[in-house]
Amino acid sequence: MDLNRLKRVSESEWMIEPTGEMRVPGVLFASRDLVMAMDDKVYSQVRNVATLPGIVKASYAMPDAHWGYGFPIGGVAAFDPVDGVISAGGVGFDISCGVRMLHTGLTPEQVRSHQEALANTLFREIPAGLGSTGALHLSTREMDAMLAGGARLAVKLGYGEAADVERIEEHCCMEGAVPGAVSDFAKRRQQDEMGTLGSGNHYLEMQRVTHIYDEEAARAFGISLDDIKISIHCGSRGLGHQIGTEFLKRMVKEAQSHGIHLPDRELACAPIQSETGQDYLGAMRAGINCALANREIITHLTRGAIAQLFPQAHLELLYDVSHNTCKLETHLFDGQQRQLFVHRKGATRAQPPGYPDLPAGLRDAGQPVLIGGTMGTASYVLAGMEGSDQRAFSSACHGAGRSMSRRKATRTWSGRDVQESLAARGILVRSPSKRGIAEEAPGAYKDVAEVVHSAEQAGLARLVARLEPLVCIKG
Repeated sequence: MDLNRLKRVSESEWMIEPTGEMRVPGVLFASRDLVMAMDDKVYSQVRNVATLPGIVKASYAMPDAHWGYGFPIGGVAAFDPVDGVISAGGVGFDISCGVRMLHTGLTPEQVRSHQEALANTLFREIPAGLGSTGALHLSTREMDAMLAGGARLAVKLGYGEAADVERIEEHCCMEGAVPGAVSDFAKRRQQDEMGTLGSGNHYLEMQRVTHIYDEEAARAFGISLDDIKISIHCGSRGLGHQIGTEFLKRMVKEAQSHGIHLPDRELACAPIQSETGQDYLGAMRAGINCALANREIITHLTRGAIAQLFPQAHLELLYDVSHNTCKLETHLFDGQQRQLFVHRKGATRAQPPGYPDLPAGLRDAGQPVLIGGTMGTASYVLAGMEGSDQRAFSSACHGAGRSMSRRKATRTWSGRDVQESLAARGILVRSPSKRGIAEEAPGAYKDVAEVVHSAEQAGLARLVARLEPLVCIKG
């Protein structure tokens, strides 16, 4: 990206001043090197989002931002509930894709001595890959109940623990979901896919804590040096993709009918108060509940897999966060508390310490922000920090962010070579697709360490802990 088009505000903040049809400025949170490495399309997409009706304050890009559909991945924008719009491209196709982290109580020595067996057992028990299906087959009535009830329905069906509920964003269930707004086809796509990782950048990973940055927050989160944690990264599978596909088509027509000029057709949107806007909100919230239930079911399967080798282990949930959502939230803006619809696409909510909606045990430390790496690279736990509610509506990055297309990655690496090189480093990867491994090669992503340090420097979230992978189940 050409730095001459940006105004440098601080070491990790850059501004695109409003020009043309932009209603607000664009703001990029990233180091100089990360900004320079960003595709020019990120610049264009940040500007384009800034032209949408009802946007407030700014169009934001997180340190891991890269080109996406309509909105950049790593894009954040908030809209007035009366005059604003909602965009399926501002949420993404994988609605409520997110990360949850589990405590295991295991030691590195225990994992190393059973590493091969752990990799094979998890791979056998956790369905992964394109079009993967699980053992759970929901009836139409059960599907509607899950879309309304989220992870609570999974627990009710015996796939999870009651204690998990309070450690999931939105207390495990997004209010306002309307299962009837989800097409029958979308539901049919999902009926056999609950409890599956899917493909792409999704994974289940056993990780070792290698560094503690904030002792107090780590203690509150239950994280200590050399702890073994399990991270699960996946979303709403076929249902979310179908919701996005169907509503983008409706939104193109809706925008035209309301005279909304779109600088890019992929920015298709609808006024929040329109029938299409309200239908999408109901369907999108149902998609969030689908993803929360999916990760809860995978957690249940993971507990069963670990118990086969370590019956004494009890896997407790640290937290579950989403990073493809649009939520009605209250934020301080123009000197008053206002309700706003906050789009986060490839961005994680990062509420500061004291936020009342956080579980009591986490409230003083701030919201856990779970940042995933990619096979062979570190993952990080961050926390919302003081003042982060004034920085992009309490939002932070969600991962490393791609620096190379999947097509180019498969031309650069072979899946077998990547798998073998990681094994030589003590990291066991299991996947149904060698091509999928090549697509997700560590070299296809930005430096996740630089991303998280930029997020901290920008005042978005503070570093708590670093984790390195030991076993990775890839979709």
